Amino acid sequence: MSDAAETPGGGRSAEDTNLTPVLGANLRRIRTKRGLSLERLAAESGVSRAMLSQIELGHSTPTINLLWKVATALGVPFSALISSRDRAGFAVLRSGDAKVLTSREGKFTSRALFPFDSPRRFEFYELRLAPRSEEQADPHAPGTVENLVVSAGSVEIQAENERFVLDAGDAIVFHADVPHAYRNLGERDAVMYLVMTYVESTG
Repeated sequence: MSDAAETPGGGRSAEDTNLTPVLGANLRRIRTKRGLSLERLAAESGVSRAMLSQIELGHSTPTINLLWKVATALGVPFSALISSRDRAGFAVLRSGDAKVLTSREGKFTSRALFPFDSPRRFEFYELRLAPRSEEQADPHAPGTVENLVVSAGSVEIQAENERFVLDAGDAIVFHADVPHAYRNLGERDAVMYLVMTYVESTG
């Protein structure tokens, strides 16, 4: 998802939703468990060593694109980086307490609709894309599948060389381990709901 820089450019960040300390602890734990140095992870993810260090120290405000790059390089579900593992049982996800990550320009947001109790094979998100905006996505881990339904607006989905226009109520399933993109074709925010499925859950 488009974010060439390694600092946020607007909108709500991980820091705004108290995810920064969780991200730092999880990244450090997963990286060390895999025996990866910061330099090695930087080379494999395309995220600088300095930025990775800032995330682990809890001093950064990473954007959604940066976190996807790190999760893909580590070979873990996105939820492995944001899981707090605090409690099990029922979970009510209040809108006002939502964990929202944004693209660098703030035109694309992703709200997790699952509790951060543990990494999981299936993840559920609400996506919002500003009018006439485009969000480019890097390939996710091999075998990752996206099942997306448009709730409001008109959206074009591109995966490799294939393009599909979806209106409200339309759905699509596609392999997301290739470059893909979301484009809002309309004059109002597009709202989508996404189920992300990974080959296996690791953490």
